[in-house]
Amino acid sequence: MRWLRSATAVAMLLGEDVARSERFVAPAVLYAGFLAILFGGAPGPLPEPWAASALLLYPVGAWLAHAVAETEDDTARTVTLSAAGGPLPVVVGGFLAATAGIAALGLVAVVWGVIATWGTATTGGLLAGLLAHLACGITGSAVGTVFARPLFRSQGVALVAALTFLVVTGTSSWLPPVGTAAASLGSERGGGLGPFGDLVLALLVAVAALALVAGVEQGRFAAWRERWAAMLDRARSRG
Repeated sequence: MRWLRSATAVAMLLGEDVARSERFVAPAVLYAGFLAILFGGAPGPLPEPWAASALLLYPVGAWLAHAVAETEDDTARTVTLSAAGGPLPVVVGGFLAATAGIAALGLVAVVWGVIATWGTATTGGLLAGLLAHLACGITGSAVGTVFARPLFRSQGVALVAALTFLVVTGTSSWLPPVGTAAASLGSERGGGLGPFGDLVLALLVAVAALALVAGVEQGRFAAWRERWAAMLDRARSRG
């Protein structure tokens, strides 16, 4: 499909922009540092240590996706929207670029865990670890895409809203897909949707998030957006 080819081209463009601006460095270093601490001591047998690394990939994924979404200024984004043929390829391309980075970080976590706890990983545990990291990372990418332009023009408001959302949803072990994905690797194995179910739900969440952002970019929610902006302005003026 033409829009998918455009989305792939946009993903490569935005990925190069993020790499050139080094916006990926902070989340990547944070995650690598956490993995060094997690697997540097006595992490215990797999897959339990992966519960922590998968859960942290949720906010790291959101951070990375937000960096991708904000890598262009308004002028450059307008040019990209025009060249790509509309908002959908641009939004999907940004999501793909962020997800590629998240998948790489998740793979590093899984491989690091296997090496650090050599001999404790089973085939089923390895598959569960991979799927859980993808579920958490993809959901984080969806969150980071939403809490950025065009829904949030203010970086400060986006940061506070995203942090609140991430903390509430990431610390609820019963809440799919992130909470249940991490819990399925820890002491609560056997419950929830299962690793594959969490990944499917994460993909559905991502589709809904991308549809929302593309719709806002197309002006489908212009009236709602104006009311939201007015409400934020009133809140700032009172503060």
